[in-house]
Amino acid sequence: MAYYKILNILPACLVLLLMSYSASAQSLPALPQKIPASGDTTRKDTNQVRPNAGNWTLIPIRETPCLSCNGRKWAVAGGHLAIWGASFYTLNKAWYKDYPKSDFHFFNDNAEWLQMDKLGHLWTAYQMSRVSGVAWQWAGFTRQQAAWLGGLSGVAYQSIIEIQDGFSAEWGFSWGDMTANMAGSALYTVQELLGGDHKIQVKLSYSPYTYSDDMKARRDAFFGKSVQERILKDYNSQTYWLSANLRSFIPASGLPKWLNVSVGYSGKGMLGGMDNTWTDKEGMEHDRSDIRRTRHFYLSADVDLTKIRTNNKILRTVFYVLNAVKIPAPTLELSQGKLRGHWLYF
Repeated sequence: MAYYKILNILPACLVLLLMSYSASAQSLPALPQKIPASGDTTRKDTNQVRPNAGNWTLIPIRETPCLSCNGRKWAVAGGHLAIWGASFYTLNKAWYKDYPKSDFHFFNDNAEWLQMDKLGHLWTAYQMSRVSGVAWQWAGFTRQQAAWLGGLSGVAYQSIIEIQDGFSAEWGFSWGDMTANMAGSALYTVQELLGGDHKIQVKLSYSPYTYSDDMKARRDAFFGKSVQERILKDYNSQTYWLSANLRSFIPASGLPKWLNVSVGYSGKGMLGGMDNTWTDKEGMEHDRSDIRRTRHFYLSADVDLTKIRTNNKILRTVFYVLNAVKIPAPTLELSQGKLRGHWLYF
């Protein structure tokens, strides 16, 4: 359930990315014409910046921390705190106030939603860490420093939400959710520390699930009435992907640098967390156990948009944001022991 709330406020985190882009247009310290030899101590450049690798890095990579970027560092730190504070306030006002409070407690929800909610936490943590890391890079930190700060920021943000769940009588602090949060942030951090080539990425796609007419009221009440709400809430319509860059794994293959292969997972037929029985607000009991809850596995092609060459900063920013989503492509699907193909699946 916490995942619903995270995604409803996730767009606010893109403020950090927009902040980093708007200021990246400003001039950055140039790479010196001559780098001193290792034994030369007469000159040290503490603001050295490496040019964009391949012309597609969103933010130029710093070799050493920027000692004159305190203003940027305070701005990014303040942006993080503002987003965390606003999210905390908004969630309390719009969500938690309508539910009874309790003492802090734990809740095991690992069996719910065919584990789709855990993949949602993984995707959210990875994307939040990724956006935060770019902001910290712009602030003047090296890639390694920004990797740690971005990963820790992603975990810290989601921990606030899990702690609030821990004081809610309806839910509780979920170690399953926190494990997924830490895994998503760790996937970002480790790949950044290893050089910034994200060989494996976490992506999301959405394809509207078909509800029967008698189930549309349940859909509207539980998953939202608008398309925007359902994209964020409807587990039946979401697919999560691990997208691997082929050229990164096989450098000598000669394959396009942007070509990925993706393995996806989704769950269908879910009308409740554990089963398809529930009691509505009027006290009427519903039992739709006839609707089978099924797991679906996918294999598909994908594109790493961040590896498409462009010198246009706006386009690089657009590619960076859209890379959180898998592109539609021909797909193989395995479910209930049957294999089928889709000319185009999203």
